[in-house]
Amino acid sequence: MQDLEKQLGELGFAGDDMVVPFQVDALDVRGRTVQLGPLLDAILTRHEYPEPVARLLAEVVVLTALIGTSLKFEGKFTVQTKSDGPVDLLVADFSTPDALRGYARFNDEALRAAVTAGMAAPEQLLGSGVLAFTIDQGSYMQPYQGIVQLDGSSLEDIAMGYFRQSEQIPTAVRLGVAKLLDRDEDGQPRERWRAGGLVAQFLPEEPDRMRQPDLHGGDGDDGQLSHAPDDAWTEAQALVETIDLDEMTDPEVGAERLLYRLFHERGVTVYPAQEVYDRCSCSRERILGVLKGFTAEEIDDSTEDGKITVTCEFCSTPYVYTPQDVRDD
Repeated sequence: MQDLEKQLGELGFAGDDMVVPFQVDALDVRGRTVQLGPLLDAILTRHEYPEPVARLLAEVVVLTALIGTSLKFEGKFTVQTKSDGPVDLLVADFSTPDALRGYARFNDEALRAAVTAGMAAPEQLLGSGVLAFTIDQGSYMQPYQGIVQLDGSSLEDIAMGYFRQSEQIPTAVRLGVAKLLDRDEDGQPRERWRAGGLVAQFLPEEPDRMRQPDLHGGDGDDGQLSHAPDDAWTEAQALVETIDLDEMTDPEVGAERLLYRLFHERGVTVYPAQEVYDRCSCSRERILGVLKGFTAEEIDDSTEDGKITVTCEFCSTPYVYTPQDVRDD
């Protein structure tokens, strides 16, 4: 196995907005880690989200980047929440090979009331609902969707539950978000959003080693495990849980140093990083195609001062059409 320091000399440090794949052979663990900087700051400041909303969306964007960049085919991976809390919608998607975007919808009045009442924890802002993971390989393939309940747990725990129940892959997830204060080119103070995350999965050659302790069976379950957890995965989980959330967002630490701190005693291999971009998939032609499905009455209702204006919820780009544009074949 190559020494990590030698690899860093050959590959260099990935830096911000680069997803770094890694492997720990001694523990049969593979995973990905990332620090998002300018990309995330652009997504969050574009909409001027209140801080509690921005933090939630940042976690979803990080999770989407970590999982989406593992796609081995052309397609789109989407993470989306739908719930009854003040923040009723969070959505982020990754389109191969490198486009990432995100959007949040919230009730401003309900959000203010929740913050005032001291109920601004992420799980309280989300409320009850579902978290969906969707993989879309294009028009010739049926999309795959996995859904888990929002049950008051953190997004970290809910994501790990998804992998355990739907994918049956032992998975550890860590997510961290920070708002840093520095100065711009003119020396003026500014705030910048950063976030980081790590996903580690237990993928041994013997599939039976991946088995996890059985889920609780409900009434009458005596709580006894049918088998013991694998020692290698127990160690990997314990190491991942030692990550300080500040480490995941600190630009002085970086992805590679974080991996070295975690796994240097076992040996960790890092692979070339994959850059991700703040890039929306909207276009004038795509939105026009949607508008052409409107009825005549809907076109009239959407027209103001002789124009139909549609603003992309993700990137805030406005598209302006005339009613004739929409009605023309």
